[in-house]
Amino acid sequence: MSHTSLHLMDTFKIGRLGKTHGVKGELTFHFTDDVFDRTEADYVFVEIDGLQVPFFFEEYRFRSEQTALVKFEGVDDADRATQMVGCDVFFPRELCDSNDDELSWAEITGFSIIDAGSGRLVGEVKAVNLTTINTLFEVLSPDGRQLLIPANDDLVADIDRQQRTIAMNIPQGLLELT
Repeated sequence: MSHTSLHLMDTFKIGRLGKTHGVKGELTFHFTDDVFDRTEADYVFVEIDGLQVPFFFEEYRFRSEQTALVKFEGVDDADRATQMVGCDVFFPRELCDSNDDELSWAEITGFSIIDAGSGRLVGEVKAVNLTTINTLFEVLSPDGRQLLIPANDDLVADIDRQQRTIAMNIPQGLLELT
């Protein structure tokens, strides 16, 4: 019998499920990225007890810029839906339209930042902070330091979607500040 390794699908977080809506299993979905609508995706992953489980959309409708009501296949009553309240929702990277030059902020999470000048690994993007005037990459360096790097178009030299790297022209001294 051959041993096959379990291939973990590469995903990124796009939101969280909120409270139930009605009695038919609908849930409020608070999303930080509308990639599921832009790419005609049939499913998303919902993290339940630490595992990402695929759920297929039966239907969804937008309520606002950040919320939608979702109905997943197989989630047909409020009790089943209640078990999913508060669960994080993830999207498979492979479903993203590779021809689309625009990467969403959520998609960039997990990319490596490379110093374009030296080719040195700066660290991995753990989050994108949109709460400040200037958008910041929250980066964890190889030596465990938390770095804040401006997500500025002028600093980004190249983005390689396949390698999941962002080459940046990082100003002298910026990495020493943090």
